[in-house]
Amino acid sequence: MDIQKTHRKARCLLPLLDPSRLIRVCLQCLLSSQPQWTLSLQADLNTHLRVTMANPFTRMMSCRNTAVMLASVGAGALVTGYKLTESSATAATERKRLYPPSADYPDLRKHNNCMASALTPSMYARLRDKLTPNNWSLDQCIQTGVDNPGHPFIKTVGMVAGDEESYEVFAEIFNPVIKDRHNGYDPRTMKHPTDLDANKLSSGMLMNAMCCHPVCARAAGDLAGRYYSLGEMSEREQQRLIDEHFLFDKPVSPLLTAAGMARDWPDARGIWHNNDKNFLIWINEEDHTRIISMEKGGNMKRVFDRFCKGGALIQERGWEFMWNERLGYILTCPSNLGTGLRAGVHIRLPMLSRDARFKKILENLRLQKRGTGGVDTAATGDTFDISNLDRLGRSEVELVQLVVDGVNYLIECEKRLERGQDIKIPAPIQQFRK
Repeated sequence: MDIQKTHRKARCLLPLLDPSRLIRVCLQCLLSSQPQWTLSLQADLNTHLRVTMANPFTRMMSCRNTAVMLASVGAGALVTGYKLTESSATAATERKRLYPPSADYPDLRKHNNCMASALTPSMYARLRDKLTPNNWSLDQCIQTGVDNPGHPFIKTVGMVAGDEESYEVFAEIFNPVIKDRHNGYDPRTMKHPTDLDANKLSSGMLMNAMCCHPVCARAAGDLAGRYYSLGEMSEREQQRLIDEHFLFDKPVSPLLTAAGMARDWPDARGIWHNNDKNFLIWINEEDHTRIISMEKGGNMKRVFDRFCKGGALIQERGWEFMWNERLGYILTCPSNLGTGLRAGVHIRLPMLSRDARFKKILENLRLQKRGTGGVDTAATGDTFDISNLDRLGRSEVELVQLVVDGVNYLIECEKRLERGQDIKIPAPIQQFRK
Protein backbone atom coordinates (compact mmCIF):
# COMPACT_ATOMS: atom_id res chain seq x y z
CA MET A 1 0.00 0.00 0.00
CA ASP A 2 2.96 2.30 0.15
CA ILE A 3 3.14 5.14 -2.29
CA GLN A 4 5.69 5.31 -5.08
CA LYS A 5 7.46 8.63 -5.34
CA THR A 6 7.03 8.72 -9.12
CA HIS A 7 3.32 9.44 -8.69
CA ARG A 8 3.51 12.08 -5.98
CA LYS A 9 2.36 15.08 -8.03
CA ALA A 10 -1.05 13.51 -8.59
CA ARG A 11 -1.76 12.97 -4.91
CA CYS A 12 -4.03 15.77 -3.73
CA LEU A 13 -6.13 15.30 -0.63
CA LEU A 14 -8.59 17.83 -1.96
CA PRO A 15 -9.63 19.23 -5.31
CA LEU A 16 -7.51 22.13 -6.51
CA LEU A 17 -9.66 22.85 -9.55
CA ASP A 18 -11.72 25.81 -10.63
CA PRO A 19 -15.49 25.10 -10.69
CA SER A 20 -15.66 24.57 -14.45
CA ARG A 21 -13.13 21.72 -14.26
CA LEU A 22 -14.52 19.73 -11.36
CA ILE A 23 -14.68 16.07 -12.24
CA ARG A 24 -17.94 14.29 -11.55
CA VAL A 25 -16.88 10.99 -10.08
CA CYS A 26 -18.94 7.96 -11.14
CA LEU A 27 -18.32 4.87 -9.08
CA GLN A 28 -19.33 2.55 -11.90
CA CYS A 29 -15.86 3.27 -13.28
CA LEU A 30 -14.37 2.08 -10.02
CA LEU A 31 -16.56 -0.73 -8.72
CA SER A 32 -18.21 -3.78 -10.27
CA SER A 33 -21.52 -3.05 -11.94
CA GLN A 34 -22.49 -6.52 -11.14
CA PRO A 35 -33.29 2.03 9.09
CA GLN A 36 -31.39 -0.62 10.57
CA TRP A 37 -29.20 -1.91 13.33
CA THR A 38 -25.61 -1.67 12.24
CA LEU A 39 -22.12 -2.30 13.44
CA SER A 40 -20.08 0.44 11.92
CA LEU A 41 -16.46 0.86 11.03
CA GLN A 42 -15.60 4.17 9.45
CA ALA A 43 -12.26 5.10 7.99
CA ASP A 44 -10.78 8.01 6.08
CA LEU A 45 -8.43 7.25 3.23
CA ASN A 46 -7.23 8.95 0.09
CA THR A 47 -6.46 7.21 -3.15
CA HIS A 48 -4.68 8.08 -6.34
CA LEU A 49 -4.77 6.43 -9.73
CA ARG A 50 -1.72 4.62 -11.07
CA VAL A 51 -0.56 6.66 -14.04
CA THR A 52 0.03 3.49 -16.04
CA MET A 53 -3.72 2.88 -16.44
CA ALA A 54 -5.02 3.54 -19.94
CA ASN A 55 -8.39 5.12 -19.24
CA PRO A 56 -9.90 8.62 -19.02
CA PHE A 57 -8.90 9.01 -15.36
CA THR A 58 -5.28 8.41 -16.34
CA ARG A 59 -5.30 11.14 -18.92
CA MET A 60 -6.82 13.57 -16.43
CA MET A 61 -4.27 12.68 -13.78
CA SER A 62 -1.31 12.99 -16.12
CA CYS A 63 -1.96 16.66 -16.84
CA ARG A 64 0.81 18.41 -14.93
CA ASN A 65 -1.10 21.50 -13.89
CA THR A 66 -4.38 19.83 -13.05
CA ALA A 67 -5.21 18.18 -9.74
CA VAL A 68 -8.32 16.01 -9.67
CA MET A 69 -10.76 14.83 -7.03
CA LEU A 70 -9.50 11.63 -5.53
CA ALA A 71 -11.22 9.04 -3.41
CA SER A 72 -10.70 8.95 0.31
CA VAL A 73 -12.52 6.77 2.77
CA GLY A 74 -13.99 7.69 6.08
CA ALA A 75 -14.77 10.28 8.70
CA GLY A 76 -12.32 13.09 8.07
CA ALA A 77 -12.71 16.20 6.04
CA LEU A 78 -12.80 16.97 2.34
CA VAL A 79 -11.29 20.36 1.73
CA THR A 80 -11.86 22.13 -1.55
CA GLY A 81 -9.03 24.38 -2.55
CA TYR A 82 -8.37 26.72 -5.40
CA LYS A 83 -6.18 26.16 -8.38
CA LEU A 84 -3.51 28.83 -8.46
CA THR A 85 -3.06 30.33 -11.89
CA GLU A 86 0.21 31.91 -12.90
CA SER A 87 -1.25 35.37 -12.34
CA SER A 88 -2.55 34.58 -8.84
CA ALA A 89 0.73 32.91 -7.91
CA THR A 90 2.58 35.99 -9.13
CA ALA A 91 0.30 38.24 -7.08
CA ALA A 92 0.93 36.12 -3.99
CA THR A 93 4.68 36.32 -4.54
CA GLU A 94 4.48 40.08 -4.95
CA ARG A 95 2.52 40.41 -1.69
CA LYS A 96 5.15 38.41 0.16
CA ARG A 97 7.81 40.81 -1.05
CA LEU A 98 5.78 43.75 0.23
CA TYR A 99 4.72 42.32 3.60
CA PRO A 100 7.01 40.55 6.04
CA PRO A 101 5.78 37.41 7.86
CA SER A 102 5.26 39.43 11.03
CA ALA A 103 2.59 41.48 9.26
CA ASP A 104 0.67 38.35 8.24
CA TYR A 105 0.98 36.41 11.49
CA PRO A 106 -2.55 35.79 12.83
CA ASP A 107 -3.68 36.84 16.29
CA LEU A 108 -4.25 33.50 18.05
CA ARG A 109 -4.33 34.71 21.65
CA LYS A 110 -7.99 33.74 22.13
CA HIS A 111 -7.88 30.53 20.11
CA ASN A 112 -8.21 27.03 21.54
CA ASN A 113 -6.98 24.54 18.97
CA CYS A 114 -3.89 22.41 18.41
CA MET A 115 -2.58 24.64 15.64
CA ALA A 116 -2.77 27.78 17.78
CA SER A 117 -0.92 26.00 20.58
CA ALA A 118 1.93 24.97 18.27
CA LEU A 119 2.37 27.89 15.87
CA THR A 120 4.91 30.59 16.76
CA PRO A 121 5.92 33.78 14.92
CA SER A 122 9.33 32.34 14.07
CA MET A 123 7.81 29.11 12.78
CA TYR A 124 5.33 31.06 10.68
CA ALA A 125 8.17 33.12 9.21
CA ARG A 126 10.01 29.93 8.16
CA LEU A 127 6.95 28.28 6.61
CA ARG A 128 4.83 31.11 5.21
CA ASP A 129 6.44 31.29 1.78
CA LYS A 130 6.75 27.56 1.21
CA LEU A 131 4.44 25.74 -1.21
CA THR A 132 3.72 22.08 -1.91
CA PRO A 133 4.01 20.77 -5.50
CA ASN A 134 0.29 21.56 -5.84
CA ASN A 135 0.78 25.18 -4.68
CA TRP A 136 -0.78 24.57 -1.25
CA SER A 137 0.41 27.07 1.35
CA LEU A 138 0.67 27.30 5.13
CA ASP A 139 -2.03 29.96 5.19
CA GLN A 140 -4.43 27.56 3.49
CA CYS A 141 -3.55 24.84 5.98
CA ILE A 142 -4.36 27.00 9.01
CA GLN A 143 -7.27 29.04 7.61
CA THR A 144 -9.99 27.02 9.39
CA GLY A 145 -8.13 27.32 12.70
CA VAL A 146 -7.66 31.07 12.33
CA ASP A 147 -11.31 31.69 11.40
CA ASN A 148 -12.65 29.51 14.22
CA PRO A 149 -11.22 30.31 17.68
CA GLY A 150 -13.03 27.30 19.12
CA HIS A 151 -14.73 26.61 22.43
CA PRO A 152 -12.87 27.23 25.72
CA PHE A 153 -13.44 23.61 26.78
CA ILE A 154 -13.32 21.85 23.40
CA LYS A 155 -9.95 21.81 21.68
CA THR A 156 -10.17 21.31 17.91
CA VAL A 157 -7.33 20.52 15.48
CA GLY A 158 -7.30 23.89 13.70
CA MET A 159 -5.68 22.92 10.40
CA VAL A 160 -5.97 20.66 7.38
CA ALA A 161 -3.67 19.29 4.69
CA GLY A 162 -4.12 20.15 1.02
CA ASP A 163 -2.14 17.22 -0.35
CA GLU A 164 0.13 14.46 0.81
CA GLU A 165 3.19 16.67 0.66
CA SER A 166 1.64 19.11 3.16
CA TYR A 167 2.69 16.78 5.98
CA GLU A 168 6.30 16.96 4.74
CA VAL A 169 6.62 20.58 3.61
CA PHE A 170 4.94 21.86 6.78
CA ALA A 171 6.12 19.09 9.10
CA GLU A 172 7.38 21.67 11.60
CA ILE A 173 3.77 22.59 12.45
CA PHE A 174 1.97 19.34 11.58
CA ASN A 175 4.17 17.12 13.79
CA PRO A 176 3.40 18.91 17.08
CA VAL A 177 -0.27 19.19 16.12
CA ILE A 178 -0.40 15.43 15.48
CA LYS A 179 1.39 14.73 18.75
CA ASP A 180 -1.06 16.96 20.64
CA ARG A 181 -4.18 15.56 18.96
CA HIS A 182 -3.14 11.91 19.28
CA ASN A 183 -2.04 11.99 22.92
CA GLY A 184 1.71 11.78 22.47
CA TYR A 185 2.10 9.90 19.20
CA ASP A 186 5.34 11.30 17.72
CA PRO A 187 5.39 10.98 13.91
CA ARG A 188 9.12 11.74 13.88
CA THR A 189 10.08 8.59 15.79
CA MET A 190 7.06 6.26 15.85
CA LYS A 191 5.59 3.93 13.22
CA HIS A 192 1.93 3.19 12.68
CA PRO A 193 0.83 -0.46 12.20
CA THR A 194 -1.66 -1.40 9.47
CA ASP A 195 -3.57 -4.71 9.49
CA LEU A 196 -6.71 -5.46 7.46
CA ASP A 197 -6.97 -9.21 8.08
CA ALA A 198 -10.42 -9.84 9.57
CA ASN A 199 -9.42 -13.44 10.35
CA LYS A 200 -7.14 -12.13 13.11
CA LEU A 201 -10.07 -11.05 15.26
CA SER A 202 -10.12 -13.41 18.22
CA SER A 203 -13.80 -12.68 18.70
CA GLY A 204 -15.94 -10.69 16.33
CA MET A 205 -19.27 -11.24 18.06
CA LEU A 206 -21.12 -8.91 20.37
CA MET A 207 -23.55 -10.01 23.05
CA ASN A 208 -27.01 -9.75 21.53
CA ALA A 209 -28.81 -8.49 24.62
CA MET A 210 -28.20 -4.76 24.31
CA CYS A 211 -26.87 -4.16 20.78
CA CYS A 212 -28.85 -1.97 18.48
CA HIS A 213 -26.34 -1.97 15.69
CA PRO A 214 -22.82 -2.56 14.25
CA VAL A 215 -21.26 -0.49 11.21
CA CYS A 216 -17.92 -0.53 9.30
CA ALA A 217 -16.62 2.20 6.89
CA ARG A 218 -13.74 2.43 4.26
CA ALA A 219 -14.60 1.01 0.68
CA ALA A 220 -16.76 -2.33 -1.64
CA GLY A 221 -18.96 -9.65 -3.61
CA ASP A 222 -22.39 -8.60 -3.05
CA LEU A 223 -21.35 -5.10 -4.02
CA ALA A 224 -23.20 -4.51 -7.28
CA GLY A 225 -25.27 -1.38 -6.94
CA ARG A 226 -25.98 2.10 -8.25
CA TYR A 227 -24.48 5.58 -8.09
CA TYR A 228 -26.61 8.69 -7.49
CA SER A 229 -25.29 12.16 -8.32
CA LEU A 230 -26.47 14.80 -5.84
CA GLY A 231 -26.87 17.33 -8.63
CA GLU A 232 -28.83 15.04 -10.92
CA MET A 233 -31.01 12.79 -8.72
CA SER A 234 -34.78 13.07 -8.91
CA GLU A 235 -36.92 14.29 -6.00
CA ARG A 236 -38.19 10.74 -5.55
CA GLU A 237 -34.67 9.36 -5.34
CA GLN A 238 -33.66 12.09 -2.93
CA GLN A 239 -36.60 11.39 -0.62
CA ARG A 240 -35.92 7.65 -0.65
CA LEU A 241 -32.27 8.20 0.30
CA ILE A 242 -33.35 10.57 3.08
CA ASP A 243 -35.87 8.05 4.41
CA GLU A 244 -33.18 5.36 4.44
CA HIS A 245 -30.74 7.74 6.19
CA PHE A 246 -28.30 7.44 3.30
CA LEU A 247 -28.23 11.04 2.08
CA PHE A 248 -25.70 13.49 3.53
CA ASP A 249 -26.27 17.22 3.93
CA LYS A 250 -24.29 20.19 2.74
CA PRO A 251 -21.63 21.12 5.34
CA VAL A 252 -22.75 24.08 7.45
CA SER A 253 -20.27 23.98 10.34
CA PRO A 254 -17.87 26.96 10.25
CA LEU A 255 -15.00 24.50 10.81
CA LEU A 256 -15.89 22.83 7.50
CA THR A 257 -16.96 25.83 5.44
CA ALA A 258 -13.83 27.79 6.40
CA ALA A 259 -11.82 24.93 4.92
CA GLY A 260 -13.79 25.20 1.67
CA MET A 261 -15.74 21.95 2.00
CA ALA A 262 -19.04 23.36 0.76
CA ARG A 263 -17.54 25.00 -2.31
CA ASP A 264 -19.38 24.36 -5.60
CA TRP A 265 -21.98 22.22 -3.86
CA PRO A 266 -23.35 19.81 -5.10
CA ASP A 267 -20.89 19.46 -7.99
CA ALA A 268 -18.96 16.17 -7.95
CA ARG A 269 -20.87 14.85 -4.94
CA GLY A 270 -22.80 11.63 -4.92
CA ILE A 271 -23.84 8.44 -3.16
CA TRP A 272 -23.39 4.82 -4.15
CA HIS A 273 -24.87 1.81 -2.40
CA ASN A 274 -25.08 -1.87 -3.20
CA ASN A 275 -28.35 -3.65 -3.88
CA ASP A 276 -28.38 -5.21 -0.40
CA LYS A 277 -28.02 -1.74 1.14
CA ASN A 278 -25.34 -2.87 3.57
CA PHE A 279 -22.42 -1.23 1.75
CA LEU A 280 -22.45 2.50 1.06
CA ILE A 281 -20.04 5.06 -0.38
CA TRP A 282 -20.31 8.82 -0.06
CA ILE A 283 -18.44 10.83 -2.69
CA ASN A 284 -16.93 14.19 -1.71
CA GLU A 285 -18.98 14.85 1.41
CA GLU A 286 -16.41 15.82 4.05
CA ASP A 287 -13.93 13.31 2.66
CA HIS A 288 -13.38 12.46 -0.96
CA THR A 289 -14.92 9.08 -0.27
CA ARG A 290 -16.44 7.58 2.84
CA ILE A 291 -17.10 3.86 2.62
CA ILE A 292 -19.55 2.30 5.02
CA SER A 293 -20.31 -1.37 5.65
CA MET A 294 -23.21 -2.09 7.99
CA GLU A 295 -25.29 -4.99 9.20
CA LYS A 296 -28.03 -5.89 11.65
CA GLY A 297 -27.03 -7.79 14.74
CA GLY A 298 -23.69 -8.15 16.42
CA ASN A 299 -21.38 -9.82 13.90
CA MET A 300 -18.64 -7.22 13.72
CA LYS A 301 -16.24 -9.67 12.09
CA ARG A 302 -18.50 -10.08 9.05
CA VAL A 303 -18.94 -6.32 8.74
CA PHE A 304 -15.19 -5.77 9.00
CA ASP A 305 -14.51 -8.50 6.44
CA ARG A 306 -16.83 -6.82 3.92
CA PHE A 307 -15.12 -3.54 4.65
CA CYS A 308 -11.65 -5.01 3.96
CA LYS A 309 -12.80 -6.70 0.75
CA GLY A 310 -14.17 -3.40 -0.51
CA GLY A 311 -10.82 -1.68 -0.03
CA ALA A 312 -9.04 -4.56 -1.76
CA LEU A 313 -11.41 -4.33 -4.73
CA ILE A 314 -10.63 -0.66 -5.20
CA GLN A 315 -6.90 -1.46 -5.27
CA GLU A 316 -7.49 -4.26 -7.77
CA ARG A 317 -9.06 -1.68 -10.08
CA GLY A 318 -5.82 0.30 -10.15
CA TRP A 319 -6.19 2.69 -7.22
CA GLU A 320 -3.97 2.69 -4.19
CA PHE A 321 -4.36 4.42 -0.86
CA MET A 322 -1.99 7.15 0.31
CA TRP A 323 0.01 5.66 3.16
CA ASN A 324 3.35 5.91 4.92
CA GLU A 325 4.80 4.08 7.90
CA ARG A 326 4.85 7.12 10.19
CA LEU A 327 1.35 8.50 9.63
CA GLY A 328 -0.50 5.47 8.31
CA TYR A 329 -3.18 6.45 5.83
CA ILE A 330 -2.83 10.08 4.71
CA LEU A 331 -5.93 12.16 5.33
CA THR A 332 -6.95 15.77 5.05
CA CYS A 333 -7.62 16.26 8.76
CA PRO A 334 -4.77 15.27 11.08
CA SER A 335 -7.32 13.91 13.56
CA ASN A 336 -8.02 10.97 11.25
CA LEU A 337 -4.45 9.99 10.38
CA GLY A 338 -3.48 6.37 10.95
CA THR A 339 -6.40 4.09 10.26
CA GLY A 340 -9.07 6.75 9.81
CA LEU A 341 -11.27 3.97 11.14
CA ARG A 342 -14.34 4.32 13.35
CA ALA A 343 -15.97 1.11 14.53
CA GLY A 344 -19.30 1.94 16.13
CA VAL A 345 -22.08 0.05 17.88
CA HIS A 346 -25.46 1.44 18.90
CA ILE A 347 -26.29 0.08 22.32
CA ARG A 348 -28.81 0.63 25.12
CA LEU A 349 -27.28 1.16 28.56
CA PRO A 350 -30.12 2.39 30.82
CA MET A 351 -28.41 1.43 34.08
CA LEU A 352 -24.74 2.01 33.29
CA SER A 353 -25.33 5.39 31.62
CA ARG A 354 -26.68 6.73 34.95
CA ASP A 355 -23.70 5.39 36.91
CA ALA A 356 -21.05 7.94 37.87
CA ARG A 357 -18.34 5.52 36.76
CA PHE A 358 -19.55 5.30 33.15
CA LYS A 359 -17.31 8.07 31.84
CA LYS A 360 -14.19 6.63 33.48
CA ILE A 361 -14.96 3.13 32.21
CA LEU A 362 -15.17 4.44 28.64
CA GLU A 363 -11.95 6.41 29.08
CA ASN A 364 -10.01 3.38 30.36
CA LEU A 365 -11.35 1.19 27.53
CA ARG A 366 -10.27 3.83 24.93
CA LEU A 367 -13.89 4.21 23.82
CA GLN A 368 -16.07 7.24 23.18
CA LYS A 369 -19.83 7.79 23.18
CA ARG A 370 -22.06 10.03 21.13
CA GLY A 371 -25.68 10.20 19.98
CA THR A 372 -27.00 7.85 17.34
CA GLY A 373 -27.62 10.80 15.02
CA GLY A 374 -23.93 11.17 14.21
CA VAL A 375 -21.01 13.34 15.24
CA ASP A 376 -21.75 16.13 17.73
CA THR A 377 -25.21 14.77 18.50
CA ALA A 378 -26.43 14.14 22.03
CA ALA A 379 -27.68 10.73 23.11
CA THR A 380 -31.43 10.21 22.99
CA GLY A 381 -32.65 8.41 26.08
CA ASP A 382 -30.31 5.59 27.04
CA THR A 383 -29.08 4.61 23.56
CA PHE A 384 -25.51 5.49 22.61
CA ASP A 385 -23.15 5.12 19.67
CA ILE A 386 -20.02 3.57 21.21
CA SER A 387 -16.84 3.61 19.11
CA ASN A 388 -13.05 3.58 19.28
CA LEU A 389 -11.45 6.77 20.57
CA ASP A 390 -8.14 6.37 18.73
CA ARG A 391 -7.17 6.35 15.06
CA LEU A 392 -3.38 6.49 15.14
CA GLY A 393 -0.93 4.08 16.76
CA ARG A 394 -3.04 0.90 16.57
CA SER A 395 -3.94 -1.25 13.58
CA GLU A 396 -7.43 -1.70 12.17
CA VAL A 397 -7.69 -5.20 13.61
CA GLU A 398 -6.63 -3.96 17.05
CA LEU A 399 -9.19 -1.14 17.02
CA VAL A 400 -12.06 -3.41 15.95
CA GLN A 401 -11.08 -5.96 18.60
CA LEU A 402 -10.91 -3.19 21.17
CA VAL A 403 -14.48 -2.14 20.36
CA VAL A 404 -15.80 -5.72 20.43
CA ASP A 405 -14.17 -6.44 23.80
CA GLY A 406 -15.09 -3.04 25.22
CA VAL A 407 -18.75 -3.18 24.23
CA ASN A 408 -19.03 -6.70 25.64
CA TYR A 409 -17.60 -5.36 28.92
CA LEU A 410 -20.20 -2.56 28.95
CA ILE A 411 -22.98 -5.09 28.39
CA GLU A 412 -21.68 -7.23 31.24
CA CYS A 413 -21.63 -4.15 33.49
CA GLU A 414 -25.22 -3.38 32.50
CA LYS A 415 -26.32 -6.90 33.38
CA ARG A 416 -24.55 -6.79 36.73
CA LEU A 417 -26.24 -3.53 37.64
CA GLU A 418 -29.61 -5.00 36.68
CA ARG A 419 -28.95 -7.83 39.13
CA GLY A 420 -27.97 -5.35 41.84
CA GLN A 421 -24.30 -6.32 41.72
CA ASP A 422 -21.30 -4.02 41.80
CA ILE A 423 -19.12 -3.21 38.79
CA LYS A 424 -15.43 -2.39 38.48
CA ILE A 425 -13.56 0.25 36.53
CA PRO A 426 -11.14 -1.68 34.29
CA ALA A 427 -7.42 -0.94 34.18
CA PRO A 428 -6.46 1.65 31.52
CA ILE A 429 -5.66 0.26 28.09
CA GLN A 430 -2.42 1.54 26.56
CA GLN A 431 -3.15 3.71 23.54
CA PHE A 432 -0.19 2.60 21.45
CA ARG A 433 3.21 0.98 21.65
CA LYS A 434 5.87 3.66 22.06
